[in-house]
Amino acid sequence: MSVYTQKSLKLLRDTGYKNWIVEKWNSFTKQRIDVFGFGDILSIHVDRKEIALVQTFSSAMSEHKKKLEEEEKIKNYAIDWLKANGKIYLIGWRKLKVKRGGKATRWVPRIEECLYKGNNLVWLKKEEL
Repeated sequence: MSVYTQKSLKLLRDTGYKNWIVEKWNSFTKQRIDVFGFGDILSIHVDRKEIALVQTFSSAMSEHKKKLEEEEKIKNYAIDWLKANGKIYLIGWRKLKVKRGGKATRWVPRIEECLYKGNNLVWLKKEEL
């Protein structure tokens, strides 16, 4: 399990989600396999009546958004997931300095939600889950 997955699981748990890691390792091809090509974590929030697939990674947000928008098969799965009232969150992690000019750093998430509007995938930046 990557450090980004661990950090995302903690963030999700702290905000009331129950989670299951759905990303799998294929030992024959030496590749990680995501659910529908984009889901690392399956999360449910009972109080909000919400189910979500979460992709978690380092700070390469634009690459992951591009994959969802441009790879036809993955895009179609994402659209079907969203039409079925599922949510898609991308959580990118980066280290930022606590104080300008200082040495101390902390991990900070960048969270974006994928929405389906007018035959397009659109992105909503979120401060928190």
